[in-house]
Amino acid sequence: MSQALIVVDVQNDFCPGGALAVPGGDEVVAPVNAMMERFDTVILTQDWHPAGHYSFASAHPGKAPFETVEMPYGTQVLWPDHCVQGTEGAAFHKDLRTDGDLIIRKGFRAGIDSYSGFFENDRTTPTGLEGYLRSRGIMDLTLAGLATDFCVAFTALDAARLGFAVTVDLAACRAIDLEGSLQTALSQMKEAGVDLQS
Repeated sequence: MSQALIVVDVQNDFCPGGALAVPGGDEVVAPVNAMMERFDTVILTQDWHPAGHYSFASAHPGKAPFETVEMPYGTQVLWPDHCVQGTEGAAFHKDLRTDGDLIIRKGFRAGIDSYSGFFENDRTTPTGLEGYLRSRGIMDLTLAGLATDFCVAFTALDAARLGFAVTVDLAACRAIDLEGSLQTALSQMKEAGVDLQS
């Protein structure tokens, strides 16, 4: 069976010095590059927000980053402006290999955020990743990248829900850990049958 490596959001804004830096975010680059050799298919996801995206705290007067608001699809964490289309912050880390088979851009609809590589945060609007994988006969996925407790976890949980066999290589991931979000994400992934490798 074909296997795919899904590299989640290894972008400048999630690395040290970025607008939404994940502690040690750049430490995933070397292990991810090394992992690419072992997979038939490599897919990269890329956060790709328009300016003024509704998940940005700056779009909500009086709100600060990391506060929450209610959206039609549920509770939304408000983030600092990050990964704005065409900016240096949205670019992949300069040392990351980007010679994969496919780049999935997500979060480009102004009114809805998108953590998962499979769906927007309404859990129903697809990115096209599932169809691509199924058309290639790929049902075995390994995930790495940023951040463990948000985009990696959401992608892993959706993949498991869709019937894919999912492994998350925790050594090639880093977390934000917002008020216990890492432990919650790890528990949810384990419960969903995701194989957590460290």
